[in-house]
Amino acid sequence: MPIDIRHRRRSRCRNIGNHRAVIVLMILKYLFTTGCMLIFFSANTFSQQDWTLKQDNEGIKVYTKDMGNSPFKAIKTVCTIESSLTRLTAVLLDINSSTDWVYATKSCKLLAQSSPAELVYYSEVEVPWPASNRDFIVSLKVSQDKKSKAVTVTGENRKDYLPVNKNIVRIPQSYSKWYIQPLQKGQVQIEYILQVDPGGMVPAWLINLFAARGPFESFKNLRKQVKKDIYNRVKIDFITD
Repeated sequence: MPIDIRHRRRSRCRNIGNHRAVIVLMILKYLFTTGCMLIFFSANTFSQQDWTLKQDNEGIKVYTKDMGNSPFKAIKTVCTIESSLTRLTAVLLDINSSTDWVYATKSCKLLAQSSPAELVYYSEVEVPWPASNRDFIVSLKVSQDKKSKAVTVTGENRKDYLPVNKNIVRIPQSYSKWYIQPLQKGQVQIEYILQVDPGGMVPAWLINLFAARGPFESFKNLRKQVKKDIYNRVKIDFITD
């Protein structure tokens, strides 16, 4: 009898651990593609040094890096996709279509747009029960270097823009940056960097354990999204291909 009790306890612990892992993975898959950014990070924080390659598959490379100012690892993803600068920028700014390709997006709503290159939006991340869903508000800004034509998409985490829903965990801290360079033969290279604290009670070590898996799935979806016909005739005045 004591042996059966211990067995049931071990099984229960494994089930709890597996469920937490699923929750973390879903959060990471979604957060990887968001434009959250918290301004207190310095430019040197994400230098090219000390990145560790965690996954290299289908032309998508995912790196992680220990951060001295946070228990959560930073993530960097590098890949090449078939797209023009205009098409990819259009996808990133197409807030209403985010639910089509951004993993676990329950809702996404444009809140304000001060110019074609700047907007504010709200999004809710769907997370399996019994964990609470996550949400965030982001201010996105797009710019292009006139000489290199490289496009940069950054944002500011606006966690206080709307009142907090007591049934949803507000993401408290995050930083992200898209750096998109034009290549030959209708391709672009993307370097995406993210560091995020998803909030709530999920421990940092569990977030870090699954940090490399989410980005891979997200970029596979992005490759499909950018090819949709709705972006065939898109023109963006402030972007030059």
